Amino acid sequence: MLDLIKGHETLIVWLTITSIATFIGTLIAVPWMIVRIPSHYFSHERRVDKLWEHRHPAIRMILIMGKNFLGYILILAGIIMLVLPGQGMLTILIGIILIDIPGKFRFEKWVVTRPPVLRSVNWLRLRAQRAPLVIGE
Repeated sequence: MLDLIKGHETLIVWLTITSIATFIGTLIAVPWMIVRIPSHYFSHERRVDKLWEHRHPAIRMILIMGKNFLGYILILAGIIMLVLPGQGMLTILIGIILIDIPGKFRFEKWVVTRPPVLRSVNWLRLRAQRAPLVIGE
């Protein structure tokens, strides 16, 4: 085991730095994203707003592709963090939230409607002086 560690010291250092940066990033990013969700976001059966709809179609496509690329990178990093130190599951969840896949909105709504999650989300929103999330059927 020690031979494996000694043979890959640089890799382990970079993975540790990435893990710590991701941990700190999630501590900052998750509350920031939660308070910016419109309170009516989950009140509909399907997503109503189109992302970056007001942008030029070429710019919008580049932004969506960049968002999806970042999502896939976070999913990959989260999978790696499942066996290394870090916030693996949280990083995977953030990656899934960023990518555009069928059924994603239903999955997001299912996660948010779990009572402990909804209580925590609305507690964060209350602290930021935002209206609680309205969940529709």
